[in-house]
Amino acid sequence: MRLRSEADIQAFLDAVNACEGEVYLKSPEGDIFNLKSSMSRYIAIGRLIEEQGDNLELFASRKEDQARLMPLVEDLMEENG
Repeated sequence: MRLRSEADIQAFLDAVNACEGEVYLKSPEGDIFNLKSSMSRYIAIGRLIEEQGDNLELFASRKEDQARLMPLVEDLMEENG
């Protein structure tokens, strides 16, 4: 999953902010980026924009949050190919 534009980044962050549970990205190397943490979020967004973004997996701890994020992720996946 990779975000290509600032608009995608803002929409993604807005969706994460609306989530009540934990939301995080995990890299194949085992790095976990908690998107509710400002410092971790900063690093994660950098990774999403870079080529490494295609290898990151998105997780949400609550089903309601997963439902909130899935339409955004599906749209991003379609844009990225």
